This record gives sequence, structure tokens and C-alpha cells, in this order.
Amino acid sequence: MSSQLESNASFEGTGLGFLWRQFTRPKPLPQGTTLVGEVAIVTGSNVGLGLSACRQLLELGLSHLIMAVRSQAKGDAAAGQLQRDFPSATVSVWILDMESYDSVRAFAKRCEGLDRIDIAILNAGLMKSPYTVVQATGYEVTLQVNYLSTALLTILLLPILKAKKVAGTSRPPVISIVGSDAMYRTQVDLAGPVLPQFQRKEAFDQFSWYGKSKLLETIFVSKLAEFVNPGDVLVNVSNPGMTGGTDIFREYPAFMRKLFLIIQRILGRTLHVGATTYLDAVLGQGEKSHGSFTSDWAIKP
Repeated sequence: MSSQLESNASFEGTGLGFLWRQFTRPKPLPQGTTLVGEVAIVTGSNVGLGLSACRQLLELGLSHLIMAVRSQAKGDAAAGQLQRDFPSATVSVWILDMESYDSVRAFAKRCEGLDRIDIAILNAGLMKSPYTVVQATGYEVTLQVNYLSTALLTILLLPILKAKKVAGTSRPPVISIVGSDAMYRTQVDLAGPVLPQFQRKEAFDQFSWYGKSKLLETIFVSKLAEFVNPGDVLVNVSNPGMTGGTDIFREYPAFMRKLFLIIQRILGRTLHVGATTYLDAVLGQGEKSHGSFTSDWAIKP
């Protein structure tokens, strides 16, 4: 992280920093950006930000979209509308259950059969309550989906994207993991092993756990980038900010959901604007974003 970013870090964690981010104006992609002939994967893509990102990719001429979803029926319904709106593109629905390591491995194995993969936006995530353990892994589900399975999928996709890089293209393949500025308002104890901290049911708080999982995600990408040549595969984190029209608060009690809905209406971005941060991370920031946290159409601490 540069000295300038480091000097701005404390501001980003303040309430004023949050408001500053929310009211930052979107920046357009480089002129002439086109995805004709390219293949993109978007996880958690049948609703909300993931679905909006899919639509924006197709608007840029994307040739093949792979929607990675947990429900075949819901995925087919979303894909059907996109296919009708973009008949020249191929829209595929592939099953991916982020609570299952076997499903993650199977999905990555299936990706080996593609001729090329230019973009992977790992958007699947949740904020779960009450404290719930994934029986197959023994980990709390927010940590499992947002961090552990996402990290595994990233590691498995890296050599596939590298191997399928098309010679002569203007940019390398890119994996962008969807993070959150909620990480600025939480912390993880680094004095000892990290993962056991998520086994303490008595300390569970769904918003805090969500922020912690996103913080671990960002630290993971920062470290991973040290082992990956950005000319082979570019890896970064993208933050959409507070966005209305998502289901992120669906696990909260009814009165809390109503409160967050009001806040989202006042301060939240639209789904379209929120999803443009994903496209900025994969198409706008370039090599300088490798290993970085991108937010508000810029690289942030």
C-alpha cells in the first residue's frame, strides 16, 4: 500500500468516510471497452448486484456468460430474461454451492473445459443469522461462504485462467472478489490463530462476522497477489458500497430490515451503479489494482 493510501486509511473507517464513498460519482470505463469474443463467470448472479453485473457485461458485447448459482430454477429464470435481451450471446447456468468444497471443486473442474476465461467476478456472499455451522466443514456459514470457499475457488481458478489466457489480448484474465467496506468497521485478533475466533458462538454478531469475513478476504487477496504475476492473472477486491435492492439483510428481524431499507433509500446506490464498481475493477483499474481493494471507481486503503 502506498504512503498516500496509508495516510487515508483512518479516514475511510469513519462515518464521514462512508458518506464520502456513498456520494462519489461513478467513473466511466475506458472508451472503446468491448468484450466481444470473451467469456465471463459471475457467481451469485441470479439476483441483485450479480445479475446487474451480468447485464452490464452483456451490454459490452460479452460472448459467453456463465452464471454460477445455487438454484437451477432461479438461475434459469434469470438467464432466460438475459438470453431474450441479448440473443447473440450464450448464457449458461452452472451450479455452485459455496457451502460445499465438493461443489467448488466440481465447478472449477468444469471450467477446465472452457476455451478461455477472461473475467471471474466472485460475488456470492451472505450475512447469516443465527449462528449456523456448515456440517460438512464445521465452520460458521458466513466465514465458509464469504471467505473459505471463495478463497478455495480463487486458488483453483488461478491456474485455469492462466492456462487459457489468449495470446495477443490487451489485458490479462482477471479475478475480482467482491468485498465490502464493512471491513473498515471491524477487526480480527492477529495475536494467535484466526479461524478459531469464528468458532465462538457466544461472540457471534452477524454484521461483525460479515465484516470480519470480508476483512479476511481482502488480506487473502493482498497476500495472494505476491505469488501471482499480474501479467498472467490479475486479482483484486471490488466494493460496491451500500446498495439498495439486494437481499443482504434478509436474515435480520423484520423491524431491522425496514430500518435498513429506509437507510438504503436515503444513502444507497442503485443496483446499476453498485454493479459498475465490479466492471471498474475488472476492466478499468488495470495492473495497478493487483492485490488491491477497489472502491468508488478507485484504489482504496
